[in-house]
Amino acid sequence: MTELAVITPTWKPDAEFFAELHRSVLEFTSDDTVHHVIVPAAHKSAFARYAGPRCRIWTHPELIPRRYWRMPGGVWLNAARPWPPVRGWVMQQTAKIAAAGLIEADVVLLADSDVTLIRPTKAESFRVDGELSLFRKENAVNAGMDRHVIWHRVARELLGLPPAPPPPLPDYVDALVFWDPAIVRAMQARISETTGRHWADAFNSQLHISEFIVYGVYADETLARRPPTSPIVCHSSYDRSPMDHQAALAFAERLGPDAVGMMISSHSGTPLEVRRAAERHCVELDGS
Repeated sequence: MTELAVITPTWKPDAEFFAELHRSVLEFTSDDTVHHVIVPAAHKSAFARYAGPRCRIWTHPELIPRRYWRMPGGVWLNAARPWPPVRGWVMQQTAKIAAAGLIEADVVLLADSDVTLIRPTKAESFRVDGELSLFRKENAVNAGMDRHVIWHRVARELLGLPPAPPPPLPDYVDALVFWDPAIVRAMQARISETTGRHWADAFNSQLHISEFIVYGVYADETLARRPPTSPIVCHSSYDRSPMDHQAALAFAERLGPDAVGMMISSHSGTPLEVRRAAERHCVELDGS
């Protein structure tokens, strides 16, 4: 068993972003760290060139129960309960949870495709007294964040917990976070016990859900001890407007001391060379 594994769900349209992320994983993690990539079966060939000792390519059918069938339009049907269909975004979350509980590693690092690592990355840096920290932004979810409020409600229902207090609530969602596979497996078991269904079926029955909120609520509300709060490990820009070179350098200048990765949203349309300039400047600043 290795100390750290990296998990990235992605698809063919994000292959260019994934190439940058994978290069950085090879550079900034130890030689025994494997990058696990989860892709639709039809897109596997687009990532085949990365397969090797440090990259394992998974397809959704390898991770989810056989009773799920992919249909045209990117939705899935559960043959045992066909309605409502499962949206592709929810199935991607399900596959991510399944992989996180299956992979033989002490810690998994969940990385979106548009992330790149910019500093040496190891799980030990994010342990406190031997316990893995949890990405948690206290009081970050306000009453106006409708989706987040729903995600909290759904998480508590799946986990058999009392309703959440009124906002503000903690946020557990980020582009780069560490999970403990043992906690993932316990979370899966809790969902199955609470709902009387396979955890994947219960999870997929929800129209609106966040895997990060389910994991965070489970860790905070059911473990014997609330995990310590993780520092911000990803320097992120969620702006959907493209950055130019000057803006990218200014973004890099704001790099926090604990960040091991950076993310410029793929939805921003920022050119690849500008993204690389921001990454290079982050690395330069760290070495200066």
